[in-house]
Amino acid sequence: MSLLQAIIIAIVEGITEYLPVSSTGHMIITSSLMGIHKNEFTKVFEVAVQLGAILSVVVLYWRKFFDFKRWQFYVKLIIAVIPALVLGKLFSDKIDAMLESPTTVAITLLLGGFVLLFIDRLFRNSTIDTEEKITGRKAFIIGLWQCLAMIPGMSRSAASIIGGMQQKLSRRLAAEFSFFLAVPTMCAATGYTLFFKDIEIDGVATKGYKMILDSSENLTAFIVGNLTAFVVAMLAIKFFIGFLQRRGFRIFGWYRIIVGIALLILIWTGVIHN
Repeated sequence: MSLLQAIIIAIVEGITEYLPVSSTGHMIITSSLMGIHKNEFTKVFEVAVQLGAILSVVVLYWRKFFDFKRWQFYVKLIIAVIPALVLGKLFSDKIDAMLESPTTVAITLLLGGFVLLFIDRLFRNSTIDTEEKITGRKAFIIGLWQCLAMIPGMSRSAASIIGGMQQKLSRRLAAEFSFFLAVPTMCAATGYTLFFKDIEIDGVATKGYKMILDSSENLTAFIVGNLTAFVVAMLAIKFFIGFLQRRGFRIFGWYRIIVGIALLILIWTGVIHN
């Protein structure tokens, strides 16, 4: 992976991580178009670059994250992240297999797009507009919804936002809680990939962090990529919240459908290989 390729993937991650369009799906498409999606370091980088996006939420909402007097906030995040931790561990190998399939991404983008076309009509009667009103039970159910994002192309943001709105959260609060929930979820996924998961290269098992430290090129890609994702994600979050208040989810639904169809065409014509 060249530095330019790392920056391109990081920009894609920063733009799409908190939008309901699937950052993982877009990174798979991007790396496939650049011909590097089968590379083991690319797979590690696509997870590790999420650290920059995670930090952007913490910085933007630092008052919320560092208000230790409101311990209930942390409890809700812990409750909500439990389903992803359990299912992610149980189905890790199957998830990895799906991550290598652009066809899975295309189909999931399409299906999720149709859902987003109608979500504003389905869940229009919201009754919860502050985080304090989110109960532990509701947090857990939102966490269950988030597990749908283990299917590449589904979008962690879309799944958790839909779950929030299904639990009567307002559009803005559902989006913000999705941002908050991303921090422990993505930290866990990144930490597992970097420090605990065995990655085989030429029959030899290694760890993600060792791959990053293996060469100055990999380390530079990791640092520059995360800085890029951090800046771009901050801009994307600010845009998304304002846009969501004014326009809702419909345009993201159409976007997913168009991208899904375009991706299927690229696969059928051989431009992108599974």
